[in-house]
Amino acid sequence: MKPILVLGLGNLLLSDDAVGLQLLQDLSAQVPDADEIDFIDGGTQGLALLPYLSERSSVLILDAIQLGAEPGTVHVLRDDDVIRLPARHADTSHEGNGLELLSMARLLGERWQQLIIVGVEPAQVRTGIGLTPEVTAGAALALLTARQLLQEMRAICV
Repeated sequence: MKPILVLGLGNLLLSDDAVGLQLLQDLSAQVPDADEIDFIDGGTQGLALLPYLSERSSVLILDAIQLGAEPGTVHVLRDDDVIRLPARHADTSHEGNGLELLSMARLLGERWQQLIIVGVEPAQVRTGIGLTPEVTAGAALALLTARQLLQEMRAICV
């Protein structure tokens, strides 16, 4: 098995959509000497990320997630929660879509001991640089949550 995958998704040019990439950067800085973890900036690569998901024991995805909650709300979705969400197809070739990516990986036979998505409900996803105050506040809690979940993943994979 390959190391645990921590995959950040998002678009730096679409304001709050960049929260997953910010979380990835912050989390990787807080987890030194992690030979058993691959931190990957997936940006908006969409289905081109499929090879990174292959043969992993555990996957932690960091992203903006729109589920209709208040902006800044932190969502934690585990295996069964993720399976129940409908995968929406990306509207453009530049749009990354985590659920579509996971759906395709499953279709190709990928299975993980653990699959967790930590996301923050965005306030706005439109052209702009930087996170809104609500999402910045939510990102702080999301980072703590992601760090704790990653520690749990590491303990299980040992």
